[in-house]
Amino acid sequence: MRASVIQARQKLGTSERRTCEVLGVARSTLRYEAVSRHEDDLRLALIRLAKQYGRYGYRKVGELLRVEGWAVNHKKVERIWREEGLQLPHRHKCRRRLYHHDASVIRLRPLYPNHIWSIDFVHDRLSNGRSYKMLTVLDEYTREALSVTVATRMGSAEVLEALYPLLLRRGKPDYLRSDNGPEFSSSPFKDWLLRVGITPIQIYPGSPWENGYNERFNGTLRREILNAEWFATTRQAQTVINQWLRQYNHVRPHYALGMRPPIPETILVNHQITGTGQGG
Repeated sequence: MRASVIQARQKLGTSERRTCEVLGVARSTLRYEAVSRHEDDLRLALIRLAKQYGRYGYRKVGELLRVEGWAVNHKKVERIWREEGLQLPHRHKCRRRLYHHDASVIRLRPLYPNHIWSIDFVHDRLSNGRSYKMLTVLDEYTREALSVTVATRMGSAEVLEALYPLLLRRGKPDYLRSDNGPEFSSSPFKDWLLRVGITPIQIYPGSPWENGYNERFNGTLRREILNAEWFATTRQAQTVINQWLRQYNHVRPHYALGMRPPIPETILVNHQITGTGQGG
C-alpha cells in the first residue's frame, strides 16, 4: 500500500494527504507499516539475543537490546517474548530472613573496590559421578567475579594457591569474608591472611545470608551453568566456566548495578588500551 501511494504521488505531484484522499487510504496505515517493519526487526533482534543468552529472562535481554541502541521498554519486550513462546523466568517467593538472638544481622558492608572479597565453595558431580568443587571469589563492592577455581579436592593450601595469583594481579583486599568451613577456619589459613595484611571475617554459624553476595553469585553459577551442563572432566568444567565468567563480568546485566554488568566491555577496552586494566 505504501508503495502505491508513493507511486501515485510521483505521477500526480500531489501531497501525501491529497493522494491518500484520492485513493481512499488512511494516512495512518502508512505509519503502521513502518512501525510493523520496525517491530519485525526488533523481534528478530530479541530472538537472536534470546538464543545467544538462553538462560536470560526478558528483562536482561531487554537491557541488551537497549545497549544495542533499541528504544524499547520492558513491557514491549515482555509482550514479544510471550508472543514468541519464549520461556519466562519463574518468580520466587520472598523468604523470611532469620536473625540472631539479639534481632540483629551483623555484616560489614563494602565501601570501595578491594574493600571486601568473599569466598565460598560450590559442589557438583561429573558425568561419571565423581564429586568436585569450585572455589568462587567475589569483590563485594563491584560484584565482579574474580575467579572460579575447579578441582576435585581443595583444602586450605589449595585455597591459598588459588588466592595468591589474584593478590598479585588485583592487589589485596582489606577483608576476606567466608563461612566456617574447615578450609577457611584453619589456623595456617588465617595466619597467612593476617601476615599479608588481610583481615579474615567469618560469618555467624548457620547464617549464609551474611555471605549473601557470594551466595547469590553461586546460585547464578548453578542455575546458568551447572544445571545446564554435564561435564566429563574438571578441565572441561573450568574451560566452560571461564568463558561464562567473562560474559558474567562484562556483558550480563546485574540488577543491583542498575542493569549494568560489573565491568562493561567499554570500560574493559579502555583499560586495555591505556594498559591499566586487570584481567577478570
